[in-house]
Amino acid sequence: MNAPYATMLVEQEGPILWVRLNRPEVLNAYTSQMGAELVRAIRQADGDDSVKVVVLTGTGRVFCAGADVSAGAGAFDTESGEGAKNFGSRDGKRENSNFVGAMMDSVKPLLVAYNGSAAGVGLTLTLPCDIRIAADNAKFGCVFTRRGLVPEAGSAWFLPRLVGLATALKWCMTGALVPAKEALAAGLVSELVPPEAVESRARELALEIAANCSPVALALTRRMLWHFSAQDGPEGALSVDAPLNIALGARGDVHEGVAAFLEKRSPQFPLSVNADLPATPWYSPRT
Repeated sequence: MNAPYATMLVEQEGPILWVRLNRPEVLNAYTSQMGAELVRAIRQADGDDSVKVVVLTGTGRVFCAGADVSAGAGAFDTESGEGAKNFGSRDGKRENSNFVGAMMDSVKPLLVAYNGSAAGVGLTLTLPCDIRIAADNAKFGCVFTRRGLVPEAGSAWFLPRLVGLATALKWCMTGALVPAKEALAAGLVSELVPPEAVESRARELALEIAANCSPVALALTRRMLWHFSAQDGPEGALSVDAPLNIALGARGDVHEGVAAFLEKRSPQFPLSVNADLPATPWYSPRT
């Protein structure tokens, strides 16, 4: 039997796996246990073909205020051991909290619903996700330089790709909180909704994806976009998109997708990610 989650609420609602950061008494502050449980939740979704979309959100009024600094000035000091619960112990032992790797390897669409503000790791842990919506009163902070740190969780790679280098430099150099409208204009989030509508809008988007899109095509598409958009030209994408579409064109999902379109009905895609995801030389999801 799987152990219960301690730092988050994980529950399935139809095709959606809701993953809610659940430390509202400390504004959902991040710890390495939370990172490890996030990895576990994503892998849970990846292994379950009944899950079509993962939605990451938080309980309370804030999505995630950043790392847990309850250890005070030594909160980030893993050498002395005071920061061990955030980033691992001084002897090098740590929980499997590589959420960036788990997200990048995920075969399910990852949607973030910022129910409130996100700062530090509370922001960077969401950057490998695919769609982000936010409460219109949320604020976002790349606050690392104000704490004597540098951007972590690969955010020096992710953030410029999402908002552009000039904006990423401004946000990281100042460490200032960014209001939701600026985040929308920069492309960090795709839309803003009132705080009370965040979960309902996330549900609507997730159900739209689940009802209309092939899970196998989604898994391949998200990986293609993340992988090939970082290359200097289209050659890499061109080397795989035609062969993949030739292979997929002879399989059941394409037959069903076209038939559903012609018959003006919702598709019932027969292929599953765990049984039917084609092998590719550029994408081998870890299980």
